[in-house]
Amino acid sequence: MISRVTGFVRDVLIAAVLGAGPVADAFFVAFKLPNFFRRLTGEGAMTVAFVPLFAGKVEAEGKAAAVAFASQVQAVLIAGLLAFLIVVELFMPWVMLALAPGFAGDPERFGLAVELTRITFPYLPLISLVALWGGMLNSLGRFGPMAAAPILLNLILIAALLGLAGVFETPGHLLAWGVSAAGLAQAVFVGISCWRNGALPRIRLPRLTPEVKKLFKLALPAAIGAGVVQVNLLIDVVLASLLPAGSVSFLYYADRVVQLPLGVVGVAIGTALLPLLSRQVRAALSGDGSERPALDTQNRALEIALLLTVPSAIGIAVLAAPMTTVLFERGAFTAEDSAATAAAMAAFALGLPAFVLIKVFQPGFFARRDTATPVKVAMFAVVANLALNLVLMQYYAHVGIALSTAIASWMNAGLLALILARRGHLKPDPRLARRALRILLASAIMGGVVWAVTDALAPWFATRAMLGIVALILSIGAGIGSYALVGILVGALHPRELLASIRRREVEPIQTPEA
Repeated sequence: MISRVTGFVRDVLIAAVLGAGPVADAFFVAFKLPNFFRRLTGEGAMTVAFVPLFAGKVEAEGKAAAVAFASQVQAVLIAGLLAFLIVVELFMPWVMLALAPGFAGDPERFGLAVELTRITFPYLPLISLVALWGGMLNSLGRFGPMAAAPILLNLILIAALLGLAGVFETPGHLLAWGVSAAGLAQAVFVGISCWRNGALPRIRLPRLTPEVKKLFKLALPAAIGAGVVQVNLLIDVVLASLLPAGSVSFLYYADRVVQLPLGVVGVAIGTALLPLLSRQVRAALSGDGSERPALDTQNRALEIALLLTVPSAIGIAVLAAPMTTVLFERGAFTAEDSAATAAAMAAFALGLPAFVLIKVFQPGFFARRDTATPVKVAMFAVVANLALNLVLMQYYAHVGIALSTAIASWMNAGLLALILARRGHLKPDPRLARRALRILLASAIMGGVVWAVTDALAPWFATRAMLGIVALILSIGAGIGSYALVGILVGALHPRELLASIRRREVEPIQTPEA
């Protein structure tokens, strides 16, 4: 949550300094490229392929053997990423033609995007190491350091914008150098955490041992499967570059707001769920064969995901326009930019529950070391997203791109759920069915309350000053209050259960009354 809040502050400053013009478009492409590969080679592959193997070794052979395995993986990962870094840096103009072909018609914007991406790309190997080390810490039940690491990125960029404005050629250059510096800071921070927990891998020469080969065999499809949302967003950038200037920026700002609940809820659930499911599945395979604990854990994860994301999606859709005005409309960010961003934000919000459900369903495959099925579903979703983009962007421009991403994500989540259910790895229990219907009812009522409050406070939002901030806080507060009240009355949520979950110090299997 702290990471997302500081990220908001960062994006508010970026909007005020860069606006939504050519420099902003160039920087967001430069920031998107290393982050895209980070989610595939780092967070994606390391989380879904490495964590089950590492957690299994901890369970079967102890921490020392698991750390030795991690040292082998780290050596090969560093060698591969450094080679990849050199190749991309040398061929960056051609990479940019593939990533943002629409920039080719604007030599100044194209050249700036190439230059800024060369500055930001060293962030990739650094943050991929962070993902590897963070996966180790998560497997050992230490979730704090990895979750806190992104705060450093936000704080460094905020400090750069506030203290070094005017020092660099453009604000885009300032932010690009800040991104690379933040990658180094995050690596040092998480590395120290690993060292303190006796889990820092040793430096060694790369060698493709049988275990490492097994990991990367799993990691290749896993990277694509876990990164399908990012693949879709990358397609969005490619197509948005073909639209009028500012379209890339509109999608970036809109996505950043939607990323708040996605990052707080989706990433948190997926991060905690994978090691737990991996241990439960392994215990089932080596014990009595019962997968009841894993099924119960999956259902409770789904319940929490729906409880938090359905109202978030409705709230963001209703508040898209006033939220954009209050957060971003100042400095170089105009009223026209606000309207364009708000429309994309509402479209992205429609897919928010699906974005989180994907992160809940995928561990059900990865914990059983099945990385092939999610990648097949992911590729279908990518193709569907591309087809929808090509149609909808003709009528709705950048909003059509956001809407296509939302629809494709629902297709992805639906197929994952269907396959898990057919295999017997997803069995919604009566409690989940009851809670889901009540969550939908409470969320719908909350949406009506938020709309009424926002409409009543419309003159305050129009000021775009302190009154606008107060109005936004009141609207969000009315939404939270009404959802909590109605949710309790209809049985969608139970405060005691939530407090018990928050107070639980360790990740444990969720016990049923029968157990």
